[in-house]
Amino acid sequence: MRTKLLAGLVLAALLIAGCSGDGDGGSDGRITLRFQSLAWQEESVEVNKELVKEWNATHPDVKVEYVQGSWDSVHDQLLTSFEGGEAPDIIHDASDDLADFAYGGYLADLTDLLPQRLKSDIPQHSWDTATFGDGVYGVPFLQEPRVIIANAKWLKEAGVRIPTPEQPWSWPEFRKVTEQLSGDGKYGVAWPLKEPVSATLNLSLSAGGQLFHRGADGKVTIRFEPGDQVVPRTIHDQANTDRSASPTTLGSGGSDTLPGFFGGRYAMVPLGFSYRQQIVQQAPKGFDWQVLPAPAGTDGLTQGVSPQTLSIAEDSPHQREAAQFIDFLLRPENMVRLALGDWMLPTGTEALKDPALHTAENDWATGTALAGQLRPAPAQSVRGYPEWKDKVATPAFQEYYSGAIGLDELRERLEDDGNLVLARYQR
Repeated sequence: MRTKLLAGLVLAALLIAGCSGDGDGGSDGRITLRFQSLAWQEESVEVNKELVKEWNATHPDVKVEYVQGSWDSVHDQLLTSFEGGEAPDIIHDASDDLADFAYGGYLADLTDLLPQRLKSDIPQHSWDTATFGDGVYGVPFLQEPRVIIANAKWLKEAGVRIPTPEQPWSWPEFRKVTEQLSGDGKYGVAWPLKEPVSATLNLSLSAGGQLFHRGADGKVTIRFEPGDQVVPRTIHDQANTDRSASPTTLGSGGSDTLPGFFGGRYAMVPLGFSYRQQIVQQAPKGFDWQVLPAPAGTDGLTQGVSPQTLSIAEDSPHQREAAQFIDFLLRPENMVRLALGDWMLPTGTEALKDPALHTAENDWATGTALAGQLRPAPAQSVRGYPEWKDKVATPAFQEYYSGAIGLDELRERLEDDGNLVLARYQR
C-alpha cells in the first residue's frame, strides 16, 4: 500500500508539473515574454507600456512583461544576463552595440523569424546596420540624424544664409558662418563632445570618410584618410584657431549646452534630432529656435546612424512568439507612435509617410527630409569597436579637439593603436 501511495504521489506531481508549462509560462500554461525596453523619456515610456498593454489584451496565450532597462548600463547588463542565462526574450538596444553579441552567439538570427511585411517595409540600408555575417540580429526601428539647433533670431540678425536640406552649408561655409557669428564672449557654435567618436565618424560620411576598411579576407584595418579628416579639422580649427567654438563645451554632453544656448552664449549646437523635446520643454518663453541640416561634403548630406533595434535572445524558448510581438510593435501606425514618443524618425517607409512627421511644428519636416541620407555608422559591424572607442579613439579625439595634440599624432594613435586593438578580435 505504501509503495502504491508513493507512486501515486509521484505521478500526481509529474502531472502538475506538466500542466504548469515551462519556466516562461504561468500555471495556466500561458507563455510569458520579457521585453526589456530602454525608453526613458516620459512620452516614450508611456507609449511602450500602452503597446504592451494592447498586445496583452488581444493575445491571451502570450503575455508580454515590460522590463525597464537603462542606456547607461545596457551593454554590461546584457552581457551578464546572457552569460547567466537570464536574458530577456526581446531586447531593446542600438545597432552599434550588437556586433559582439551577434558574433558571440547570444542573439537569434531573425532571417527566418520575421514576416515579409516587416522585411520589405524597412529599407535594406537600415537592415545593413543589424546584419553581421550572414545573419540579421536586430530590427532597426528608430533613428535620428544629427542636426544643428540654431538661435533663429541670432542668425537672422547676422544676415547669414540659412541652409535647407536642398541647399545646405558646406563644411568650409559652416566654419565661416560660425566665425561671423562669434565675438564679445559669444560663440557661433558649441560642440558637445563628451562622447566624440560616434558624432565625428557619422558626420564624416558626408565628406567621404570611412575610417574602417574591410579587406578581401574579411579583416578590418583603420586608415585615417583625407575624407576622415574634414570634420575633425573643422571642429579643431573652430575651437583653437577661429575661436568660434566654445572650448568649455568640448567635454560636455548635449544637455549641458542647453542653458548656454538659451542664455545667448552660443548661436548653434549640433545635436541629435530628438533633443528638440528637451528644447521645447526647457526653452524660455519666446525663444526662437530652428533645426538646420548638418553641413554637406563631397557625399552630400550622407551621415551615419546607429538605429535603435529590437533583438531576440538566442536562448529564448519562444522565438516565434517574440518575433510576432516585434511585428506587432512595429506595425506602421505603432512605429509612428514610438517615433513621436521618442522625437525620432521611424525606419519604416510606410511610417515615414505619416503626416505627423512632415509638419513645420518643431521642425519635424526638416528631420524627415534627411531620412533618405542616413546610412550605417562606419563602425557598425566592426568587432572590438567598443574597446577601440573607449581606450583609443575617445581620448585621442578629446586631446586633438582641445589642441593638446596635432593631426599627425591623432592619425598615428587612431591607426597604430587602433589596429592593435582590432587585431585581437580578428585572429
